[in-house]
Amino acid sequence: MSIDSIKIPTHISSLSIVEKHIDSLCQNLSVAERCYGNVLIAVTEAVNNAIIHGNKNDESKEVTLNYYTEKKSLVFQIKDEGNGFDYENLPDPTDPVNIEKLHGRGVFLMKNLADDVAFEENGKSVTLSFHNFDND
Repeated sequence: MSIDSIKIPTHISSLSIVEKHIDSLCQNLSVAERCYGNVLIAVTEAVNNAIIHGNKNDESKEVTLNYYTEKKSLVFQIKDEGNGFDYENLPDPTDPVNIEKLHGRGVFLMKNLADDVAFEENGKSVTLSFHNFDND
């Protein structure tokens, strides 16, 4: 298993770098159409959270995106340089009290779009796994 990695500047415009990288990677790996959208949205949400919440838009920090394939899974690990967060006690974005809030859906989306989501390092790192991602 070889792990590829890119460093992403802490700036919201960096999301376009991530999107282009995912497009290229998914094309090279022949990621199935049914899986592509889930990968794109979940990974960009994780990077967005790392930029805004993890690194707090501090441009002296970076976000690291590692990715690899393992058996029939496509795996992404997103790490920021922040202090982490309490990922086990997040408000439910589907609760009527939270439904109109502009933020707070990223982790919910990741959990609903990826097959596996694992937080590590006190929430500074998230691993997203997508199983059976190809057309076989």
